Amino acid sequence: MSRAELRIESLAAGGDGVAHLPDGRVVFVPFTAPGDLVRVRLVESRARFARARVEELLEGGPARAVPVCQAFGSCGGCAWQHVDYAAQLEAKRAILRDAIRRIGGQDVPSLGPVLPSPSEYAYRGRTRVRVEGGSVGYLRRRSHALCAVSRCPVLVPALDRRLHELAAHPPQPEGEWELASGSGEVRAAPLGASGAPRIRLEVGGHRIGVSIGVFAQSNALMLDTLATRVAERAGRGVLAVELYAGAGLLTIGLAARFDRVVAVEGDPAAVADLRANLAEAGQGRVEILAESVERALSELADRRPDALVLDPPRSGLARGSVDALAAVRAERIVYLSCDPATLARDLAELCARGYALRSVEGIDLFPQTPHVEALATLESSHRPRAC
Repeated sequence: MSRAELRIESLAAGGDGVAHLPDGRVVFVPFTAPGDLVRVRLVESRARFARARVEELLEGGPARAVPVCQAFGSCGGCAWQHVDYAAQLEAKRAILRDAIRRIGGQDVPSLGPVLPSPSEYAYRGRTRVRVEGGSVGYLRRRSHALCAVSRCPVLVPALDRRLHELAAHPPQPEGEWELASGSGEVRAAPLGASGAPRIRLEVGGHRIGVSIGVFAQSNALMLDTLATRVAERAGRGVLAVELYAGAGLLTIGLAARFDRVVAVEGDPAAVADLRANLAEAGQGRVEILAESVERALSELADRRPDALVLDPPRSGLARGSVDALAAVRAERIVYLSCDPATLARDLAELCARGYALRSVEGIDLFPQTPHVEALATLESSHRPRAC
């Protein structure tokens, strides 16, 4: 069987629609929405699953929406512009719940709706584009070829205008460029450029300066919300440890709630930003460990902080570091993650080492994509709980 008519049932973590073939196998179909009736051609057939592409949309489902970007389907940036935003949020909730149960083996305590972005478009305050062959754009879907664009509807207006200017007059040198905006300013510079100004992000009443190439959350509309929620989950106390502190997006909020904060960051450019931001905020109660998380954890063993906060890269905690993290003996762990699968893996390992998962919430920092941010809170299972 090379062709089939399918009713799309749900959305998978990678963004594809999910249906079942007559023989019971799962089939993944890109650019479909729940409820769609589609005629497809199989492009890959395995013993347990298949992949297909749409030949004809026979009937659009109730979750189908009209994409707003002319490059949608070719550009590798967005995968869900054809899906209604409410359906996107529900799919992300299901993806997060499934990962924690299936990969992490954990019950998901009171997983509510995913917190929506204030806007499903015009939210992104930071992006990277390629300049190549006299064109500017993103990589094509599942390709290293350039998809030239002059507009991007997920960018905040100031950044979209800057992209349009660059596309009209492609700059030099060729290669990867970072576009970022904040506090009324826009920066466009090639990665690795020296002398590029720091972009200032307004977070919790403070301005956080971020240099080119230094990580910062990209949803410009949710920075305050994210920092506030992390700080609230961390609570208050004598000592907090923050891993992967970056330029200090979360650090200053933690310093307002704890007598002391130890912030760990291994990237020298991010450390320089962090020092400058803490000085400008008048925060002298933060100790910075300018080294890798893996090395710092050995120095932090048995420090017993009230809270340990971490926001690792998509790959999650490095292999072998969970034992060292558990040895810090934090009363509470607040884990911010952009990948449900690696979060679930790390939660399983932490729960095997004396922690109990207390809460998980989804936050939609990436509308029009299948990515979902998750905030998990764990407590030491040996900690007395209030009656």
